[in-house]
Amino acid sequence: MAFPVALTIAGSDTIGGAGIKADLKTFAALGVYGTTAITALTAQNTKGVSAINEAPADFVKRQIDAVMSDLPVAAVKIGMTASQPIIEVIAERLAHWQAKNVVLDPVMIATSGDRLLADGAIEAMRTTLMPRATLVTPNLPEAAALLDEQVARTEDDIADQGRRILKFGVPAVLIKGGHGEGPSSIDYLITADRVARFAAVRVNTKNVHGTGCTLSSAIAAGLAKGEGLEAAVRQAKDYVSAAIANADRLQLSNDHGPIHHFHAFY
Repeated sequence: MAFPVALTIAGSDTIGGAGIKADLKTFAALGVYGTTAITALTAQNTKGVSAINEAPADFVKRQIDAVMSDLPVAAVKIGMTASQPIIEVIAERLAHWQAKNVVLDPVMIATSGDRLLADGAIEAMRTTLMPRATLVTPNLPEAAALLDEQVARTEDDIADQGRRILKFGVPAVLIKGGHGEGPSSIDYLITADRVARFAAVRVNTKNVHGTGCTLSSAIAAGLAKGEGLEAAVRQAKDYVSAAIANADRLQLSNDHGPIHHFHAFY
């Protein structure tokens, strides 16, 4: 049996806690071989993002083609897309290669609050990229932004937003509850016929840099290994929760430090 392969299409984080580098750590920790197509270089640390150097769309295309034409990619995670031209070329290449198990994390704003998606690109994400995805994983503010409305406050409102996001052509949406309140962080997996809740105890820590990137890449890893969608979401939620719970052991920053991707090993 061939070793499972996953491709991450995302931006590069200089401190290694989010984006491409978090995805590769997650793939490695979960037993999946990781490959990459980099959409942007960022200069950032735990305090914020100081610069973004967007890759040319044609170069993103060439990276995707280099991987997909050579290796048996079983899942694709998409993170920071940066701009409309990159979104359009990703969607076109996913269609060309008939990519399966596509997990789209609609990265718009970094943990530090810095914007990571150009103005005007949200509509391209809705109309060209989301119909190519198996699952989209917005947090509460991102789900609201996709619908151009206020952040949902109740479970009923979250489920309603999720069902309306499905109308963009994606078969499943996972609305992440990390920005919510209360003792539990609850994520909601919404499909046409059901809503599944995935809860974890909320950890009191500032070290949450890269949680969204890690969750989506962990789901992609599960799908690459042949797990069903709900099983992949559950194992990803458990993995990220443990990585957050062990984040303070790294003792790297007094600001928004990274989570501990290799908590099971050291």
